[in-house]
Amino acid sequence: MSGKKGREAGPKARLAIDFGPLIIWLIVYFSTKDVLLSTAVFMAATTVAIGASWLVYRHISALLLFSGAMVLGFGGLTLWLHDPKFIQMKPTAYYLLVAAILGFGIVTGRPTIKLVLGHAYPGLSEIGWAKLTRNWALFFVAMAVANEMVWRSTSMDFWLGYKLWGALPATFVFALANIPMLMRHGLNAEKAEDAALPPQG
Repeated sequence: MSGKKGREAGPKARLAIDFGPLIIWLIVYFSTKDVLLSTAVFMAATTVAIGASWLVYRHISALLLFSGAMVLGFGGLTLWLHDPKFIQMKPTAYYLLVAAILGFGIVTGRPTIKLVLGHAYPGLSEIGWAKLTRNWALFFVAMAVANEMVWRSTSMDFWLGYKLWGALPATFVFALANIPMLMRHGLNAEKAEDAALPPQG
């Protein structure tokens, strides 16, 4: 790999890289009602997003790599076994594993979310990072429970609608709800970047 350093990705570019594949997946499914085709497109779009992040910015976040591996793994199982439940289970596994990583950071006194979002929250104190790590860990556990409840009790159409109109907006709202707490713990609001979010599960 080249050591050349690319320019820093702006908020809009990060949103496109992190959330673009999910939006493409939903568009393809609701256009075709073909789970296998939309899953294959989701996998391809995720691969393209990761490649674009490296080619343009010479950087791939750890959570983006992790999310991409989950998409390829569970998506591959969906295509191989022709069973959509694996791609439906993927968010649950993603949320729980990320929550576990954040929980480990809490236990060890190392706010692991700082490794991913540190550039987006300048001036935030260590107490602020610890609270943000705790909050996201709890949020991801709640999202894992919600995903299990929805996919096991509703149709594929409803579940994907929940992803678009439930899970995705909830992530944005939760990020915004943390801003007052972050500002009390040193966040420089003028320099903070918009939509500092972990990739969606």
